Amino acid sequence: MRIAVEAEAAGVDAVMLSEHVVLGPASGAGGIMGNPRDYAAPGNQDPATPWPDSLVLASAIAAATTRLRIALAAVIYPLRHPLLLAKQLATLDLLSEGRVVVQPTVSWHEQEYEALGVPFQRRGAILDEQLEAMAAAWRDTPAAYEGRHFRFAGVYLEPKPFRPDGPRMWFGGQSLHPALLRRLVRYGHGFHPFGSPTPEELERLRTAMAEAGRDAGALEMVGGIRGTFADEASVADLAQAAEAIPGQLAQGYTSICFKPSMFTDDLEQVGPLCRELVARVAAY
Repeated sequence: MRIAVEAEAAGVDAVMLSEHVVLGPASGAGGIMGNPRDYAAPGNQDPATPWPDSLVLASAIAAATTRLRIALAAVIYPLRHPLLLAKQLATLDLLSEGRVVVQPTVSWHEQEYEALGVPFQRRGAILDEQLEAMAAAWRDTPAAYEGRHFRFAGVYLEPKPFRPDGPRMWFGGQSLHPALLRRLVRYGHGFHPFGSPTPEELERLRTAMAEAGRDAGALEMVGGIRGTFADEASVADLAQAAEAIPGQLAQGYTSICFKPSMFTDDLEQVGPLCRELVARVAAY
């Protein structure tokens, strides 16, 4: 919460939260990242890593800030019932007066699904139904939905979100696969890839948006900078990482994500670091 408040004061636009509900031993099967400041990725995570509940933490941040957007990037939708999640997100969206951004995802950790009794192999189909069901619950009064995994009728979900169509949504992944492209075109307000999409992928996105009658230029494009670590005990150099920003802006990215703990171990330096990066971006 303190970091979020300081980031807002420094001119940062949004704070991003990700999540796991639980982790199993396989979360680190690919080798736990050597430098703990690095990004968490599929297979590199210590199962004992603390993951606070992102919706609870987002509520606290919303109450402590006034301008800062709160990007839930990402929320593992299939681990929750769509009506429960629709209620939680609608309430958070109202509390924050429309500052919530949600990135629905199916995630990657099969043991997490097993622990919660959700079929891992069906997670994509479950997400597609959830997106439809939640849109109906936010839009209609009463609402109804009939699918393979979820069905309801005569449902009054109140209060509604801040906007009639619900919180703003980002979509992203390690590649622009067909299901991701379909969800992005239908529901997305932003594209937040994990890594760098190829020029061919970006062209496919522009084409698909145009075919759907949507303007790809209206999509928020989320890029980011990543620090380089000299060893497992050192922080990265912010100025060096920021050298990637002009190229991303030239590619059409409109937002740049950064992880402050890559560049400082001192909580007192988070605010100054945020101001430094905001100034660098403004100068480009």
